Amino acid sequence: MLTGLAPLVSSNTRLLILGSFPGAASLAAQQYYGHQQNQFWRILQAIWPSCAMPTGANSYKIRSEWLLARGLGVWDVYAACEREGSLDSSIRKPVVNDFAQLLRWCPELQAIAHNGGESFKHARHTELLGLPVYRLPSTSPANASWSFERKLAAWREVFEKHGLV
Repeated sequence: MLTGLAPLVSSNTRLLILGSFPGAASLAAQQYYGHQQNQFWRILQAIWPSCAMPTGANSYKIRSEWLLARGLGVWDVYAACEREGSLDSSIRKPVVNDFAQLLRWCPELQAIAHNGGESFKHARHTELLGLPVYRLPSTSPANASWSFERKLAAWREVFEKHGLV
């Protein structure tokens, strides 16, 4: 059984991005969206172009603070699962995270956006919080049917609705 990452949230989080479960590269690095070809960080840089994305030593810690400072949070729908490789289609025996505690952690939370279809399968759990819930196109390299520009437009629209742009 694999265990996911702790939520990356703060009391200022207004929009929470929910992935499904970290891929192998992310788990190994203990970083959200740690695979070099995942477009998550690239999309954030395009949404906030005037704020340079931290790079280099300790860049993940600094990037995490960078997104938290802008009202964004990151977590996954699954706390644990069995899986070989990184594909969502390989997830077995998933354990869903406890979303009830989100409003205590994030009193400013306005909305939840699911990063991809596997995550969105659990929208019924996040809708119970009484907040708007969105389905965003996956930033995974496996989602090659959407161009970067099309993904960016969808993500930007949700960020704008909640004052993050």
